Amino acid sequence: MAPPADNGSPTTLPAPGTVRLEPRGKMLAVVFAAMASPCEVLLPTMDQLKAMEIGRFVAEETWRIEKKFSRYRDDSVLAWIHRNRGRELTVDAETSALLEFARQCHELSEGLFDISSGILRQAWRFDGSSGLPSEATIAKLLPLIGFEKIAWRAPRLLLPEDMEIDFGGIGKEYAVDRAYEQVAAVLHEPFLINLGGDLRANRPPAQGAWQIGVERPDTDRDAALLLSLEHGALATSGDSHRCIVHDGKRYGHILNPRTGWPVVDAPRSVTVAASSCTEAGLLATLALLHGATARSFLEEQRVRFWILE
Repeated sequence: MAPPADNGSPTTLPAPGTVRLEPRGKMLAVVFAAMASPCEVLLPTMDQLKAMEIGRFVAEETWRIEKKFSRYRDDSVLAWIHRNRGRELTVDAETSALLEFARQCHELSEGLFDISSGILRQAWRFDGSSGLPSEATIAKLLPLIGFEKIAWRAPRLLLPEDMEIDFGGIGKEYAVDRAYEQVAAVLHEPFLINLGGDLRANRPPAQGAWQIGVERPDTDRDAALLLSLEHGALATSGDSHRCIVHDGKRYGHILNPRTGWPVVDAPRSVTVAASSCTEAGLLATLALLHGATARSFLEEQRVRFWILE
C-alpha cells in the first residue's frame, strides 16, 4: 500500500535511527525507516517541536519492537529462544501475549496461519531468481512446521530442536497498534500512523477523510485504488515485490504451511479494513492463504476489503 495519496510521500528516507519532519500541504509528516519499510506519522499543522516529539515516540516504539522481535538480530528475544531450543523458558509478558495471539490464530485458521512456517525460507529465495527448491528439500522442512508441536502454556515455552518461530507476519501490524494506542491516549488531534502501508488513524483531518492509495501490483507506488479512511485501520498483503518466475509461471511468497509451496490462485493483493491493524493484517494474510476462495473467505468475515487480481 502506498502512503496517503493527497499528502505526498518522502522522496528519500532518513538514515537508520533518525526522524525527519516534512510539510505536506496542511499537514506535517514525521518520516523514518523501520522494518525495511518507509514509515510516517501524519499530523495536522501544529508546533513543530510537538510534532517531532510525537513522531519520535512512534519511531522509537517501532524500533524497540523491531529490535526485540527481529529474526535478523543476535540480541533479540527470538534469538534467545532459538539459542535455547529444547529447554523450557519463561518469556516476558509482551512476548507471551504475541505467542498466545499466534496460538489463537493458528487454531482459528485450522493451521493456515503458523509462526513456525518461517523455516521454509531455507528453501525459498524470493529474490527475483527463477530457481525452485526440490521436493526433497521441502519434504525435509515440513516436519519442523506446526504450532501444535510447540509446548506453550503462558508464560512457559519449549521450542523443539530445529524448529523456529517468526513474528514477521504480525510484527508490523502489532507495532502500528501499540504506537497508536499510546499516542491516542494523550493526543486528541487527528493523526495517522503508517508503517510501510499498514496504517491506523484516530479521526479525519479538518480537510476531510484520509486518502489512501493502494499500490498496483508490480509497480513502484502507482496507485490502483484510492480509498477514503476516516478512522480505523487498513492493511495490505500481496506478492508484488517477492516472487519467483519459473518457466513462465509466477510463484508468490505466500507459502502454505501444510504443503511448503506457494498458495495457488491467490489474488495479487488484498486490502482489509478493520478496527485494529493487527486484525486487518491477519485477515488480509489469511485471505491470500485461502487462494482462489479469498473473496468468499473475506465475505464470511463481514469486513470491508479490496482485491487486486
